[in-house]
Order: sequence, then C-alpha cells, then structure tokens
Amino acid sequence: MQRVVGIDVARGLAVLGMFTAHVGPAADDFWSPTGWLQVADGRSAATFALLAGVSAALLSGGRTPSVPLRRARARIVARAALIGLIGLALMALGTPVAVILPGYALMFVLLTGALRWPRRVLVGAALVVVLLGPPVVQAARLAGLPERSFMAELVVGEYYPALVWFAYLLVGLAVGRSDLSAPVVRRVLLGAGAACVLVGYGTSAAAMRLVHEPALRALLTAEPHADTATEVVGNTGVVLVVLVACLAIAERAPRLVTPVAATGALALTAYATHIVVLATLGPGVVYAPRTSVWLAFVVVTLVATTAWRLRWGRGPLERLLHRVSSWVGDRVAPVAEPVPVD
Repeated sequence: MQRVVGIDVARGLAVLGMFTAHVGPAADDFWSPTGWLQVADGRSAATFALLAGVSAALLSGGRTPSVPLRRARARIVARAALIGLIGLALMALGTPVAVILPGYALMFVLLTGALRWPRRVLVGAALVVVLLGPPVVQAARLAGLPERSFMAELVVGEYYPALVWFAYLLVGLAVGRSDLSAPVVRRVLLGAGAACVLVGYGTSAAAMRLVHEPALRALLTAEPHADTATEVVGNTGVVLVVLVACLAIAERAPRLVTPVAATGALALTAYATHIVVLATLGPGVVYAPRTSVWLAFVVVTLVATTAWRLRWGRGPLERLLHRVSSWVGDRVAPVAEPVPVD
C-alpha cells in the first residue's frame, strides 16, 4: 500500500492540533494573539477520526477494494485491539485529557461492517448517524447512562461518543474509496467541505440567536465536543477542506511539509508519547498552559518524528500495528503466492 503524503500531512496537523487543544495557551478572545488556537479544539480530533476511515479504505484496497474482505477485517480488528489496549494504558496514567484511542478502536471495529458499502451508501449512513445520534446521546447523558459502564461511556459518553463520531469514519471511508489524485474529486470534496461548513456552523449561529429553549440550544450548538449535528457537519467540512489543501501542498511543495508528514506517519507514536509526557510533567501543563511548553511539544515532535522517519521509517507503535495485523491477516486469509512465470 503506497502512502499518500497529503493524508499524512493532514493527520500530522490533527496530532499537532490535539497537542494545541491540550496544552495550547488559547485565549477566550478569538482575536487576541493566541485566541486563534481555539480552532484546534474538537476539530483536530474530528480530523483524526475521519482519517481513520480513510486509513480503513486504504487497508482494504483503496479506490478499488482488492484485498480479500476477511483479511481486511482481520487486520483492522487486530489494529483496533492494539489501539484499544494502548489507549487503556494511557488512560491509566491519569492525565487530565480525554484519550481518544479506546473510542477510536471501537469505531474502527464497527467500520469493518461497512467496508464494501458504496460511497453513496456510506454518505447516507453518515447522515443518518448525524441526525439520530446526537439526540440519543443527549438523552442517554441526561439519564446518566455513561456512568453505568465503560462501554456505555464509549458509546454515549462526554468525549468521542461512538454513536455520533462514527459519522466521521463513514465519511472518511467514502473519501478513501475515491481517487484523491483526480482534480474532479478534489473539487467535489472542496465544494462539499465548504457547503458543510456553511450549513453546520451557519445553522448553529442562526439558532443561537433565534432559539432560547435550553434543550434545543443544546442540540444546535456547534461548540467543541458538543456532539451535535451542527458541530459534526461543520467539523466534517473543515476536515475535507484541510485534506484537499494538504493533498495539493504535498504535491507542490513536498519538502516544505516533510516534518508535518512525518508526524502524521508516526501519529500513534507521537500521540501516545505526548500523553506520557503530560503524565510526567503533571496536570499543571494542561490547567495552566504556557506558550513555551506548547511550542516545545510542537517543535520537539516535528524534529523527532522527522529524524525517526528518515532513519527508521515506521514509528515503533506503527511498526507493532503493522506486524501484528499482518500476522493476523495471514492466519485468517493468507495472500496467495504469485505463480512464477517461465
């Protein structure tokens, strides 16, 4: 499977954006010097999730799914199991941030049932999730359901509820089934992204002015991690626009984006390492963020991932996922050896 550098760039931005959401000194006033850092909150994790769907598409054959379905499913489930275990280990460190990996793993498993769905069906299913998921999640939270079990927390909890966030992966799978090198596909994605931004955030902005009933406002706000239809649609639009921009920049100026692409290629390692560092430094770096600490996270990550990528290729956790999932795939659905040609 040949890597698409633009996807790595987008994933790298998502990882750095999550660093920013956790330790960035974002001010309340958007127009202040650091207020613009607010854009990373929620949208970075949404990018990470949508690109998980793209990765699933690439693992199963990309634009034309050629990998046997059993093998693709086995590899994805194996990766999900390892990601989930890594996530649980990171959660045990007790950092004051919500670790996305366990929910990410659950949604990765759920996505195996949709690997052969046509793009239109995937987009339609994502729309159904966007419309039905948020009200169900809101009702479950009011009933206290997330507090009853860890699985319920993953499905309808406060952060990354699968019943809502699964929409990102379905859209990502549809995107990964497209020819991302084709100009017409990029124009469609760009137009769809712009439309989603206008519909999602525009609807929310109008509703916040016109609607005063608290329950309805809770379903129409587009605040980060509100898990509403308006937030998901708006975030999806942002991700699509960013992805198209990353694909174009990676083609035109590959050296310029090499460090960010390296971070994207080592996304799991970079993400896990930053959680470990947060646990080492203590909660103060999250609750009392400083510009110097944030810049240190970003710069060290860019330098370290670039050096590792140039010297050793896959990151340590990425190498583990590749080897284990390939081994599982070989046991479930071995790839036939090519017949020698005389």
